[in-house]
Amino acid sequence: MKRTKIVATIGPSTGTKEKLKKLIKAGMNVARINFSHGDHNSNGKLINYIKELRKEMELPIGIIADLQGPRIRTVIEEEITIKKKEIIFVSDVSVEEKFLNMEGKMFKLDWPKIIAEIKIGNYILIEDGLIKIRVISKEKKYLKAEVISGGILKNHKGVNIPDIKLERGAFTKKDDEDLKFALSQGVDYIALSFVSNAKEIVNVKKKIEKIVKNKSKLPQIIAKIERKEAIKNIAEIINMADAVMVARGDLGIEMDENRVVIYQKEIIAKCLKSAVPVIVATQMLNSMIESPLPTRAEVSDVSNAVIDHADAVMLSGETANGKYPTQAVKAMSDIISNTERSPFDDLEHGFLGDKNKSTSAAVANSAHELLKDTKAKAIVVASVSGFTAQMISRHRPESPIFVMTNNEKTHNQLSLVWGVQSFVLPDCETIDELIDISIKILKTKKKVNLKDKLVIVMGRPHVTKEHMSLVKVEEVR
Repeated sequence: MKRTKIVATIGPSTGTKEKLKKLIKAGMNVARINFSHGDHNSNGKLINYIKELRKEMELPIGIIADLQGPRIRTVIEEEITIKKKEIIFVSDVSVEEKFLNMEGKMFKLDWPKIIAEIKIGNYILIEDGLIKIRVISKEKKYLKAEVISGGILKNHKGVNIPDIKLERGAFTKKDDEDLKFALSQGVDYIALSFVSNAKEIVNVKKKIEKIVKNKSKLPQIIAKIERKEAIKNIAEIINMADAVMVARGDLGIEMDENRVVIYQKEIIAKCLKSAVPVIVATQMLNSMIESPLPTRAEVSDVSNAVIDHADAVMLSGETANGKYPTQAVKAMSDIISNTERSPFDDLEHGFLGDKNKSTSAAVANSAHELLKDTKAKAIVVASVSGFTAQMISRHRPESPIFVMTNNEKTHNQLSLVWGVQSFVLPDCETIDELIDISIKILKTKKKVNLKDKLVIVMGRPHVTKEHMSLVKVEEVR
């Protein structure tokens, strides 16, 4: 079984229950609903399909509600073809057509009054930089720009303007409405787009806690790293976020694209040391939007993310609107499995470099050492919040990690954590009862056999995350 998890974006190509079931069978662990597209009705249907399937298939499938954030998008009535060195005009939605005095091709940006913030010489990048124009002159209500890289301008495509700092946070009015809806649907993760600093994450967490009163049902926050400011503040973001996504598309536009792979490796290493799950995203199997097979470069890209020890890799357009969504998930799953069978994804001893160990880190380290010394079949972890599981997972052990929890929300959230297979068990009053029921479940699920040795990591039932108090070896009877 693969250890690195797969996040798949759900869209028109996969928006039925039957197609979603195929994705799960092919290897999808987490479903991403992109709130930049669709509406509450259509996205609600997708969420319900996933809930039904994970119950029917008895599998934990996490659900991410990915908020749009302060994304600038094109507003175009009809598609426009533009060529290199051609002149095009740019306005924004705050300007009515009758006040525009120009002749030639024109499109708008959906951010009101953004024209005032754009300067001569700024580049406007559209659709992940496929189309590039440069501002050569400026009027009060519009910009005049030269086409540097042409293409077909389409409506509602993402826009980046790297050289300006717009005065806007990571949370918009649309995000507020989408967040309330996502919370009403009980999603497992909220992905926060264009995060700049830890304070933005704190603000969203406060909003969530005002709505979701039961702490055991709180969604986790995924911080998407796609801004220069996020790279500068990466340590504080990792410390505050529940998970991190390396969103390479916008990051490669905001910064030197030749540095993105370095940032990817640095962020994964930092997340690993902090026991924070990390996702690598964008264009991993991009050619499979149109082709049934990935390129060799894409296979290498996915393999390297696995070797870097990412918790998960993500598919976007490949499964949202591609022609071969199920094949894309299957291809990614095969790449992961083949890479994990090699020695290249093994974590070197001492890599984590824990100097000032917390009690949790010390116990997790002891469990990992015990696993190697006893050649045990697996690690069995009891975890209410999932924290204990993450502390064990960060060691990237060769043996399976079976996690027992009495929290359905934790059960589904662990679908993002490397190497973890989670199971829901009833409340237990003693550690002995917890161990007995856990082993019984694993035997029933045919995960362990008689006389298998298991490393048990457990604490007092329903205690806080810092109270891992038991590590022992148990033989299956």
